[in-house]
Amino acid sequence: MSDETEKRHKRILYRAIHRGFKEADILIGGFARDRMDTLNEAELDAFESLLDQNDHDIYGWVLGNRPVPAEHDTALMRKLNAYALEARPVRT
Repeated sequence: MSDETEKRHKRILYRAIHRGFKEADILIGGFARDRMDTLNEAELDAFESLLDQNDHDIYGWVLGNRPVPAEHDTALMRKLNAYALEARPVRT
């Protein structure tokens, strides 16, 4: 990994972990920690764009509680949705 890519990953990780409310920090930050190394450049671009949005909106989109705007309905969002499903405890 190049120095520039490593710096970018660190910047994205920081922004993902420090969202503004704990649930978003855990979900979005956890995704960044666990999956960022698997993202391609387009997905990293989409992730950075997503991080510019309101925390509660992102959280609602990821959990499926709010419709995802067309500009954020990307492969990255589908990966975030899948990650959220994996991370949720199953209630019986």
